[in-house]
Amino acid sequence: MSNQHTDETSATVPAVRGISAHLHAAYDCAPRPMRVVSTTRLTPDITHMRLVSAEGSPLRPYVAGSHLIVTAGAHRNAYSLVDDGLRPDSYGISVLRRAGGGGSQWLHDNIAAGDVIEVEGPRSMFAPVSGQRRVLLVAGGIGVTAILSHARAALRDGVEAEIIYSHRRGHGAHLPELRALAARDGVTLHEVCGRERTRAVMYAAFARQPLGTHAYACGPASLLDTYVEMAAQAGWPGARVHLERFAAPEHDAGEPFTVTIVPSGAVVEVPAGTSLLHRLLESGVAVPHMCRQGVCGECRITVRSGRVDHRDCVLTDDEKAAGDTMLCCVSRGTDLEVQP
Repeated sequence: MSNQHTDETSATVPAVRGISAHLHAAYDCAPRPMRVVSTTRLTPDITHMRLVSAEGSPLRPYVAGSHLIVTAGAHRNAYSLVDDGLRPDSYGISVLRRAGGGGSQWLHDNIAAGDVIEVEGPRSMFAPVSGQRRVLLVAGGIGVTAILSHARAALRDGVEAEIIYSHRRGHGAHLPELRALAARDGVTLHEVCGRERTRAVMYAAFARQPLGTHAYACGPASLLDTYVEMAAQAGWPGARVHLERFAAPEHDAGEPFTVTIVPSGAVVEVPAGTSLLHRLLESGVAVPHMCRQGVCGECRITVRSGRVDHRDCVLTDDEKAAGDTMLCCVSRGTDLEVQP
């Protein structure tokens, strides 16, 4: 899908509640073609790509921690944007090549400067808290992409930042950019290798932060588990501890449950070991989805009644307690009435 322009700077959008409107073309985040203008090898298995509109239209600004959804062969993968997002003239993503023939491998094997790919977004699932004065930023491996975006935005906004980057020796991406940030006032960088060293540095960092600091982490499950543990030991309230996961923990098969779909009134039976998302799609109900692990937030649906067994890594504790929404790819429930 391409942008439809009415002049050089605006695009017509459908009437909203009877009011027609014009939005700047940069606000289009639907699937659209983007051109790869450069590829840079950062480590033996991480490649950085810069993207621009294939049609020359301006790019949508975004908040730190946002991501793009990239169609990579037969796959749709989410990749964090690395810049501060304020006035982008290109989008930057860094892709870790993973074994198994997935989307990351396809991008490494098939994409070069000049190629056009389909992209959705930017979308925000890991945004900074408005009005924060200081941040502790923790990155592990390729999780540095989202943390670099947060660090750049913090520096731009005059927010003090302490950064911990844990990586394997020789496999640390974006180190020159992080070191350049750390050369500026108000930014501190700790480069660490090894689990025990990471744990020690993280523990000390949590203990010395002033009251009011917000913490953000992105990386593999083992690092995030340590991050949550260290925050709890230091007495941090959960509302100030933020994270973004690559994959969800393993869950048991769960019990069978029944769902009524609003407004059709159709009843769907969900067996143990089968997701509600799968059953909705089988029943002809269109639900946006991507990861099927409860980490991307794409399959969020409204819950009208019933009790939800939340199993995702996206919703906040307050959102889960409210019980009026769920991620249907992993979460289950009892006597649910939902509106996809």
